[in-house]
Amino acid sequence: MTYQPRPIDTSSVSLDPELEELLEELASNNHDHWALQRMADGWRLGPARNDALKTHPGLVSYEELSESEKEYDRLSVLETLKAIAALGYKIEKR
Repeated sequence: MTYQPRPIDTSSVSLDPELEELLEELASNNHDHWALQRMADGWRLGPARNDALKTHPGLVSYEELSESEKEYDRLSVLETLKAIAALGYKIEKR
């Protein structure tokens, strides 16, 4: 295997606490995009993930997800926001 993941180093980035609300909104949006793509690919709600039957228990609203599932979306968004800051950009609310 030759692929070596090299994500942007965000270890020294701390985000403004005001971004917490944005983080949660984006995490919910991230989940909705994932769910839309799954549904477009023929997946539907089911009690367990089954690739052959294309069922997944996560095809529910963000609010219905367990905290551990929400945390997966939050972490993805958090790293994206930190990468934006690490690259020198600033996020401001208008």
